[in-house]
Amino acid sequence: MDKDKNCSVAPPPQQHADGGGKKRVCYYYDPRISYVDYGEKHEMVPHRVAMTHGLVKSYGLLDLMDRLRVAPATKEDLLLAHSEDYLNLLRDLTPAAYDNDEATRKRAAEHRLGSVPDEGGSGCLISDNPVIEDLWDYCLRYAGGSLAAARALASGRYEIAINWSGGMHHACEDKASGFCYVNDIVVAIKALLVGRFERVLYVDIDAHHGDGVENAFLKESRVMTVSFHQYDGKKFFPRTGDVKDVGATEAMYRTLNVPLDPGTGDVRYHKLFQPIMERVMDVFRPDAVVLQCGADSLAGDRIAGLGLSVRGHGKCVRFLCGYDLPLLLLGGGGYTINHVASCWCYETAVAIGKEIPDDIPHHEYDKYYQSQGYKLHYHEADRSNGKAQTKHMAEVKQRVMEHLDQLSDLMAAAPCTQPADKEPSHAIVIDGDALAVDRLLRGEDPVERLYRRCGEVDLTEFLMDLGEKELMKRRKVDLD
Repeated sequence: MDKDKNCSVAPPPQQHADGGGKKRVCYYYDPRISYVDYGEKHEMVPHRVAMTHGLVKSYGLLDLMDRLRVAPATKEDLLLAHSEDYLNLLRDLTPAAYDNDEATRKRAAEHRLGSVPDEGGSGCLISDNPVIEDLWDYCLRYAGGSLAAARALASGRYEIAINWSGGMHHACEDKASGFCYVNDIVVAIKALLVGRFERVLYVDIDAHHGDGVENAFLKESRVMTVSFHQYDGKKFFPRTGDVKDVGATEAMYRTLNVPLDPGTGDVRYHKLFQPIMERVMDVFRPDAVVLQCGADSLAGDRIAGLGLSVRGHGKCVRFLCGYDLPLLLLGGGGYTINHVASCWCYETAVAIGKEIPDDIPHHEYDKYYQSQGYKLHYHEADRSNGKAQTKHMAEVKQRVMEHLDQLSDLMAAAPCTQPADKEPSHAIVIDGDALAVDRLLRGEDPVERLYRRCGEVDLTEFLMDLGEKELMKRRKVDLD
């Protein structure tokens, strides 16, 4: 016990109400992700990331960040989060193979890919995770963005890293779930742990429970997961995330769930979010934070029923920015795509520390914002249910705070594993300069340089790319 008494413990991080001032921010955008099509009737529209990028660019925010070079993940990277058998299936699975081979469909269904029975017991077939064109490439690209952003933080060069195409928090080790094929968040957190960070805090403000991330770290004492989500325990996907779920074994109480009622707007949300997160920071004392900014918790979402405004959602980002800890910002859900783009653009500005006007500038996607009056901060009616909701919130807050008290006692009794003034002994040195676009050699291939312009893709280039794909398909048919 004498050793424990002499072990240096880091003081709790301090919160700055103004968001902590200007930050060194890097930003990841791969235009190829916006070409992905889940299907005509599917709620997930990856093109929302291109809309976000267009809005970020129109506000002049790109010039205030370093842009990370496009770097798709590899299969070896994804093995941090998934089984090899599952990844091999994702790599080999195509719509043609799925449509024409019964054995392939059966194997896909075992991993919740394609048309499968609804786990909610409705008896219907659902296709949340369809077998789409270029599926493997899509997985590598959005996971690669989160991995590159995590490495940028681990390099020590940046204080905030952003990948709005990431945040796929439902995917599990051996299956797809909730529109998510691979879990880029788990990959990123594990990269942070082998980088320079001893403890990583994961916070999820998506409308849906961050079940895939929680399950991956249930027994990991160096990771704490905190999820604020809509919950009824019956129908609302994924039907998990009860306040009583707190982790397991040596990681007990490092899992926190904050279930919310539909219609939980800004005021009620932050009466929970801020005191809970202040206590989490005081007790867990993380070295880095990952924030999943799922925008389906916004008012007016097509699927979920929470009621946050763009400012209310962004307030979570501003609050965590105020701790001056390395912060990874990821996307997630969000199915009213103009609202999603408004939110993530605003949160990019929050991360940078810049105020931007409410009037949306003229740009290639501005027609999508007509329904919100071309304003960044649109308004929706309050759908809260008053006193009943307030009583439930008080009960949830009390339970969560009790869990944090339990965690505080456990951590006080446990031996300190790392002196406060040293990096982990396993830390890997990462060159931050090599990650950024603007630090690449000027003599690189001009086609590659054009591709790395990250988002300056006009309609002509988009149609040319589609035409090239169609031509390749026809050639393949002719050869066959």
